[in-house]
Amino acid sequence: MSKLSFNPETLPVDSIAGEPAVPPDTLTASWLRERFANPPAWSPENFEEPLVRLAGRAPTPAAVLMPLVLREGGMTLLLTQRTAHLNDHAGQVSLPGGRVDRVDASAVETALRETEEEVGLHRRHIEILGSLPDYFTGTGFQVTPVVGLVHPPFDQRADPFEVEEIFEVPLAFLLDGANHQIRSVDLPGAHVRRSFYTMPYGRFFVWGATAGMLRNLFHFLRA
Repeated sequence: MSKLSFNPETLPVDSIAGEPAVPPDTLTASWLRERFANPPAWSPENFEEPLVRLAGRAPTPAAVLMPLVLREGGMTLLLTQRTAHLNDHAGQVSLPGGRVDRVDASAVETALRETEEEVGLHRRHIEILGSLPDYFTGTGFQVTPVVGLVHPPFDQRADPFEVEEIFEVPLAFLLDGANHQIRSVDLPGAHVRRSFYTMPYGRFFVWGATAGMLRNLFHFLRA
């Protein structure tokens, strides 16, 4: 499933999740620090996990950073558009991150290292808040989402091999259930109907594992 046999943007919308938004006035550094320091009881989602079990192999450990940028006009999430030639998730919108390397002492180290390599964002600008539950992707990865506050000003530089573009989306948009669409596709030869979230924003199409992990951030902050 590394190379998609379908175009997710052309699939019809099955439904809108529609839950109330996380109140924008709570999306502050102090509120987020408190939420991660004292997490509530909540239940994560994972639409893609059954596909990993069907694959019959152990998932590959990976980690991503959810970089919440502290902008004056409101917090944003930094995302990347991947280049089209990559083997995994080519051309898709992604969080900076990648496979766990044997030199990495933790998922946090993986996320910080990969972020610096992919987008040139140095770890001195990143305040780690904590992690969300691991997310299992249909492409066979077990991803740990690491959440961090990013303190401007900072430099960024896209790795031309992996990253086509770096951009930011208002966090309030992503944390509103009215912007969370569910779409589905019947996978050829697998006898499986795959459902996944999409969060279109302008010319960018957030979907799949990235949207799934954002749904879990949404649930965690709403709980």
